[in-house]
Amino acid sequence: SLGVWGFLDRPEHWHKDFPIAKGDRQSPVDINTSTAVHDPALKPLSLCYEQATSQRIVNNGHSFNVEFDSSQDKGVLEGGPLAGTYRLIQFHFHWGSSDGQGSEHTVDKKKYAAEVRPFFFFFCSFKMPTGIHYLPGLQKIVDVLDSIKTKGKSVEFTGFDPRDLLPGSLDYWTYPGSLTTPPLLESVTWIVLREPISVSSGQMMKFRTLNFNKEGEPEHPMVDNWRPTQPLKNRQIRASFQ
Repeated sequence: SLGVWGFLDRPEHWHKDFPIAKGDRQSPVDINTSTAVHDPALKPLSLCYEQATSQRIVNNGHSFNVEFDSSQDKGVLEGGPLAGTYRLIQFHFHWGSSDGQGSEHTVDKKKYAAEVRPFFFFFCSFKMPTGIHYLPGLQKIVDVLDSIKTKGKSVEFTGFDPRDLLPGSLDYWTYPGSLTTPPLLESVTWIVLREPISVSSGQMMKFRTLNFNKEGEPEHPMVDNWRPTQPLKNRQIRASFQ
């Protein structure tokens, strides 16, 4: 059991139950573009999503997950800083109570409205600055959020193409880090894409209609489900680009 934890009692208290919260390779971090080092040995990312099979979308009380069939190599990530092939299991989002915050990673201290997180046994994150653009791929998700308003609710969600959430460029930063929710295990190789994708304020407002609570419990809007940046300590952030 992970015990009782959440975003209502704020992440600064997590260390009481999870001492690793004060460890040497915790995430997220601020990406300082002036101190990140270009590493020519880093390979390009290879994302093979053509056969990715989405199955359902679920409110887990911390975010919502879009889950995929990971029984075969249908949606995979290779290359970059990784050795081997990683299957796409699910992706989820972190977002704020307003458009000026919500992402977990920051770039030169800049916060974005949200961050979308594919889970491949490794994580990548895509920043989502609020813009005037309407993201059609995201709208398919937004349209079903009313069905999973409270914790524990899920609904079938098939035919979603995760490529709809990718930016044009796969340039990335990478560093050794951790899960950003308990148990905060320091076993993650982070890949953060440089180019943000855009999302409308209306789409972000729809995210904020979800609740942390179960049906019938006191209502707590699901907002600010992001952990603040953690000290970089002795780590180096590497860049795949100059």
